[in-house]
Amino acid sequence: MFLHLNDVSFQYDGAGQYVLKDFNLTVAKGEIVSVVGLSGSGKSTVLRLIAGLEVPASGTIRINDRVVADKNTFVPPEKRKIGMVFQDYALFPHLSVYRNIAFGISDMPKRERDERVDGLLTLINMREYKDRYPYQLSGGQQQRVAVARALAPNPHLLLMDEPFSNIDFELKEKMRLEIRSILKAEAATCIFVTHDKSDLDGLSDRTVTVTPA
Repeated sequence: MFLHLNDVSFQYDGAGQYVLKDFNLTVAKGEIVSVVGLSGSGKSTVLRLIAGLEVPASGTIRINDRVVADKNTFVPPEKRKIGMVFQDYALFPHLSVYRNIAFGISDMPKRERDERVDGLLTLINMREYKDRYPYQLSGGQQQRVAVARALAPNPHLLLMDEPFSNIDFELKEKMRLEIRSILKAEAATCIFVTHDKSDLDGLSDRTVTVTPA
């Protein structure tokens, strides 16, 4: 499996109980998996542990055949090759669409960088918007740019936390299909957290339920 969480447990400092206890998850390469559960069940914590933003109390996390966390190992977030899309998209307001997407690949030779960004702009159908700024875009357009920016460095894994929470109801179905198409075109392995059951059919290949510890 491409991603494997084996008996992972986690509790916040000072907390009297575990948020996750002996949690297991396997994800195949190119698979889109949704993570669901009750409020406070640890859904977002799963993403934070995979990303390296939290350290597990026990268990093993392996990405692309590499152990990134266990009792003897902890690989920091910047070395895990993981892309993240946040609820608010976190686009840089002072950068154009092009420069937002290019931000994570600034060390790439200019010709290769231009080709990569141009390819992603074509993929998200926004080539004519490359010189615009986030405030000039709709919520759906900002979301597509956020996904393209996360995919630009060719991450091993893409994590999305409530990716459609800021999208108008009328646009959600269209955006689910568009984002799924983008992820499949990039053969991206993706895990996303959602509380909306409609996301499950529209975007994911499979659903995993997190239950309170």
